[in-house]
Amino acid sequence: MVKASGNLRNPLLIISLLLVFVGSVVSAGWLGVNWDTVNRALPFLSKSPQSALSIPSDRIKVVEEENVITDVVDRVSPSVVTVGISQTRRVGDMFDFNPFDPFGSPPRSGGRTQQVEQDIGSGFVISADGLIVTNKHVVSVPDAKYRVITKDDKTYDVVSIYRDPDNDLAIVKINATGLKPIDMGDSDKIKVGQMAIAIGTALGEFRNTVTVGVISGVGRGITAGSPFEGSAERLDNVIQTDAAINPGNSGGPLLNSAGQVVGVNTAVSSEGQSIGFAIPINTVAEAVNTFNTTGQFNRPFIGVEYRMISRQMAVLNEIPEGAYIMDVVQASPAEKAGIAAEDIITKINGEKVTSNNDLAKIIGKKRVGDSITITLWRDGDERTVQLTLGSQN
Repeated sequence: MVKASGNLRNPLLIISLLLVFVGSVVSAGWLGVNWDTVNRALPFLSKSPQSALSIPSDRIKVVEEENVITDVVDRVSPSVVTVGISQTRRVGDMFDFNPFDPFGSPPRSGGRTQQVEQDIGSGFVISADGLIVTNKHVVSVPDAKYRVITKDDKTYDVVSIYRDPDNDLAIVKINATGLKPIDMGDSDKIKVGQMAIAIGTALGEFRNTVTVGVISGVGRGITAGSPFEGSAERLDNVIQTDAAINPGNSGGPLLNSAGQVVGVNTAVSSEGQSIGFAIPINTVAEAVNTFNTTGQFNRPFIGVEYRMISRQMAVLNEIPEGAYIMDVVQASPAEKAGIAAEDIITKINGEKVTSNNDLAKIIGKKRVGDSITITLWRDGDERTVQLTLGSQN
């Protein structure tokens, strides 16, 4: 054993001397070799256990995105409310009517009446004393009673409703104090591809549901309505998103990554998946400013019922393209200006009235009290009339 131990001493001594010699050479920089050269040649020698366990940058990004979403939800959820309805409805003797299924079986005649209470939509707070924005179609039933439920499950009766006649918007008032108003964004600055977060009462059942996506498009035109009413209206310049918007989300906020509302969720496409739409918040802000000033949605109107004549229809019937007047409201600006049924309005202040730029769209850009020049076609002759825009309310 002593002999074997003695034999091992020489190799170990030689290795130790070689390591000392190599270290001296590298430290002195002889032969053009230094520690940087060694580290590049043998990168594993320069790695510490901590650096070997470092988190990849792409995983750090995911964590940051999750934090953005959770922070927005925590901050904004107290401003989001559920809108419920209470009304008497006739129900079938075998099948109840599902208000969120417009293709469902209607109630059978001869059924009984029943007081129905149901969550039907969403909204968000814009003032601490109880002003709440939602969609007009959410609160469209005239003889119904509505209620608002906050995130902390407090229920308030809606005491008044103000409906926007031109946009699918409404402001409901509840008697409350200390509510948390939502932060308003600027919908003119949104870009396709940026993050979009929707909060609302999905399917009228799942309150404070959060969905996430991106802004898929801007400046879209859609026709929006509600299973609760048999009518629909045309909405222009709306925001498209792939954040899931379901029945019941209507009236809820569409948010950016800063937690600012940039749109009011209003419709979902029945012809495609992951296609929802929201009214730009700048449209809402303008309406709210008008409401705060006048106590109502003061919109300009001329007082006519019309139907658009397309270019193809105009060519086939040898008439001009424009707005065909079907009826005129009594004592309206149109009647006072001499506009009559069967007239065709072709221009307003020289701007052509077309299917893509219809009468309501042009009038909507004006203000109550503006004086406008209307060019119309009557019995083959073109003439102009002057009128002052009135208020629709």
